[in-house]
Amino acid sequence: MGETAHNHQQPQPPPPQAAAPPPSSLAFSKGPTWTPAEQLHQLQYCIQSNPPWYQTCLLAFQHYIVMLGTTVLISRALVTQMGGDPGDAARVIQTLVFMSGINTLLQTMIGTRLPTVMGPSYAFVLPVLSIIRDYDDETFSKDHDRFVDIMRTIQGSLIVSSFVNIILGYSKGWGTLTRLFSPITVVPVVCVVGLGLFMRGFPLLANCVELGLPMLILLVTCQYLKRFHSNVHPVLEMFGLLICVGIIWAFAAILTVAGAYNNVGYQTKQSCRTDRSYLVSSSPWVRVPYPFQWGAPKFRASHVFGMIGAALVSSAESTGTFFAAARLAGATSPPAHVLSRSIGLQGVGLLLNGIFGAAVGTTASVENVGLLGLTHIGSRRVVQVSTAFMFFFSIFGKFGALFASIPLAIFAAAYCVLYGIVAAIGISFIQFSNNNSMRNHYVLGVALFLGISIPQYFVSNTTGDGHGPVRADGGWFNDILNTVFSSPPTVAMIVGTLLDNLLEAKKNINDRGIPWWKPFQNRKGDGRSDEYYSMPIRMNEWMPTRYL
Repeated sequence: MGETAHNHQQPQPPPPQAAAPPPSSLAFSKGPTWTPAEQLHQLQYCIQSNPPWYQTCLLAFQHYIVMLGTTVLISRALVTQMGGDPGDAARVIQTLVFMSGINTLLQTMIGTRLPTVMGPSYAFVLPVLSIIRDYDDETFSKDHDRFVDIMRTIQGSLIVSSFVNIILGYSKGWGTLTRLFSPITVVPVVCVVGLGLFMRGFPLLANCVELGLPMLILLVTCQYLKRFHSNVHPVLEMFGLLICVGIIWAFAAILTVAGAYNNVGYQTKQSCRTDRSYLVSSSPWVRVPYPFQWGAPKFRASHVFGMIGAALVSSAESTGTFFAAARLAGATSPPAHVLSRSIGLQGVGLLLNGIFGAAVGTTASVENVGLLGLTHIGSRRVVQVSTAFMFFFSIFGKFGALFASIPLAIFAAAYCVLYGIVAAIGISFIQFSNNNSMRNHYVLGVALFLGISIPQYFVSNTTGDGHGPVRADGGWFNDILNTVFSSPPTVAMIVGTLLDNLLEAKKNINDRGIPWWKPFQNRKGDGRSDEYYSMPIRMNEWMPTRYL
């Protein structure tokens, strides 16, 4: 008979094997890892520490030189179209520098208290061009009369639009908005604060490559030269940019005197010559900007709306710049109430700009924040002392005009480095969220790409007289949309905030970095906030708490 299954012994199960050892950590096999750092620890001086006075003065002068580039660039772009002469351009530059000093001093004392220079904002250029365009059909006996009439209209528009920022800030409205932020939102906003200014980098440098390229190479080379000797290291690290500007500026002066630019095109002369706009000869020796210097302001509703759009854009740009400045100054992220009072104070500064007759409003200077990272010095006192140079050179016009004659290609070369530092600081915020979350990658990628792509479309389709791609029947409507969507930080803030808060937000609270972020948004959430952002000289005893 055949054997049945009952006659067979069932095979014994194999003995249990020992669990396999866990795979070795990829981090240990590839190299060390670094834990997230809320504050940078490679700064020589942070927000509350101060260099010796001789270093402070040189560093402050360096901040003054860096902020001049944007001031001269905006003035040159607008004054000529207004019908102004070189003397008018000199007075506009003096006023802008003077108001930058006032606004910087206010922000560093009772605003964010971060070491940020408040300089002229490009956000106001489109509304100003719209005002200029509306005067094309009017006839004036002299070009100077046309210039003065336009400046009076700009004054009125700035005064009215300033109340938008004042209300947004001191009503805590802006602080409420920033509470919707997370590290995932801050990354693209701060990144495009730097990257969105790429047209002021190499494209502007290329207008005078014989000056701009040596400046860029020399500035980068300083990072290597400072490592050759211990005595050279602090000098090149702190004052490398100032030294490079001096060398290339002297080279430009030699080329100008030697006649190298006598037979070149207009654009080359404007970008390369040190006497391109006759600023020195046209500037008064002594002149103090005063309220309503161009006459009584003129108020037109159609122009006010464009300025309101610019005021909102400048608030978004300043907010991104403040986050970068806090990190480069060794401070914690600014709380919501600090950002709110800073935007309110920025509105006060915009009101003062209108009263004193500045051509545009102010915003936090991106290039000066980049300078904090280049020098490794985030001292508040340095920036406050820089206002003394702004006041001095805006009042004594001949001396200020001398430095305003530095070729724009030299500034553009410095911007290539300074804007890049700010963009990199924006990337560093991603360490506080889950870098491996596909959801975070989606939000970051879309906000970052659209934050650059949409403004580039608007800018590239804007004509020289300020006509943007939005051309509806209402001019005021066109000015608002063209201004808002021409700003990379504003677009990145809108897209990033919407996506981050509407795409599985509650489910991904930890991945978004909210547990780390939330304490910094509350007044008492982190003990260090009072240390960095509290008001000086016991101002909290006589100011309402909601404004502090």
